[in-house]
Amino acid sequence: MEKLKTHKSASKRFKVTKNGKVLRKKAYNRHLKTIKSAKKKRHLRKTTLVASVEARKVKEMLPYA
Repeated sequence: MEKLKTHKSASKRFKVTKNGKVLRKKAYNRHLKTIKSAKKKRHLRKTTLVASVEARKVKEMLPYA
């Protein structure tokens, strides 16, 4: 049987934890930072979980994660 291919862009954007949850980075952190408050920028640095509905789709793209 043929091996499954990993979706390369998904492997760069998501990380799967030991418990099987999927982590992602938060949006709105690339540019226009001068108008954002320090609190907003600080919270954007953290990672967050992908919604459970979407996590199933991400895991299909990452068969060996």
